[in-house]
Amino acid sequence: MKLRSLYFDGPGRVSIHENTIRRPCRNEVLVKTLFSGISAGTELLVFKEEWPSELTLDQSISALSGKFSYPVKYGYAAVGRVIEVGEDLSPEWTGKLVFAFNPHETYFLSSAENLIIIPEGVAPEVACLLPNMETAVNLVMDGNPIIGESVAIFGQGIVGILTTALLSRMSLAKVVTFEKYPARRQASLSMGADLSIDPSTDFGISRFDDFFVGSLGDDGRADLTYELSGRPEVLNMAIAITGYGGRIVVGSFYGSKKSPIELGGWFHRSRIKLISSQVSSVAPHLTARWSKKRRLEFALRMLAQIKPEGLVTHIKSFEDVSEAYQLLNDKPQETIQVILSYEENA
Repeated sequence: MKLRSLYFDGPGRVSIHENTIRRPCRNEVLVKTLFSGISAGTELLVFKEEWPSELTLDQSISALSGKFSYPVKYGYAAVGRVIEVGEDLSPEWTGKLVFAFNPHETYFLSSAENLIIIPEGVAPEVACLLPNMETAVNLVMDGNPIIGESVAIFGQGIVGILTTALLSRMSLAKVVTFEKYPARRQASLSMGADLSIDPSTDFGISRFDDFFVGSLGDDGRADLTYELSGRPEVLNMAIAITGYGGRIVVGSFYGSKKSPIELGGWFHRSRIKLISSQVSSVAPHLTARWSKKRRLEFALRMLAQIKPEGLVTHIKSFEDVSEAYQLLNDKPQETIQVILSYEENA
């Protein structure tokens, strides 16, 4: 059987490579891919050669355990249907709709234990957002919002919007988001934000203070701030609006991008806590009760509840992979989530 896989061939270049795929071993299944989600954050770092050379592509996903070098397969949000099972597995696996942390390709082999069965009521396109929702759940857990707090979120890409959706369902005083693209600000409001501000033209402590009058302490700043823009310079804005003793959760992966961070002013005297949040692991203080499996299962439940179908702005054919990545790179203002479709996968 022919296998067609997406490869990053070099900076700004992607293509489809063809190979063969073997039959499943005794405890494996063969999955025919239906959709796969593109991560505009991490995948564009690979696309633009901004991945840090010292890091593996992913320390927790076996298919992505190697060092970064071109050409490379990447991606981790595949949804497909099981079409063949190994002899040690129940034939009931056949036909199951499943999710896997697998690169973009027409077919893939997986052990059954590494697959997540998609429940009824979750469309396969929406199931591609499972890694994004798991990241959003992890961000909320790491920020540990307290009832009545005011929260600010910088960046309303897919992860930022899903984080907004989760936080808006909690008993918080205010949730305000910062995003320069109008379509994403509108999506942010639809997912529960109280206000969404364009930081490139409308950023300032004065408007932020006016909005939060009666909601904050004496310094008129946020209790909890998330930096999810993917731009290191935005961390300075996050510091500026976070109050004394507040927390900033840095969920962005900047790769090799760098920017001066202003730690000599407000930050120095404010006792702000910077928290690194990364979904490959569960925070150490939570591991007595939480596992990655439990967190992932909860994220799947949140997908079913929140129903973020409207956040999928583009579905591109797998044959048009170059167009999909150029769209994300050149016209991010038009996108929230881009998904590849394998409809012609025979």
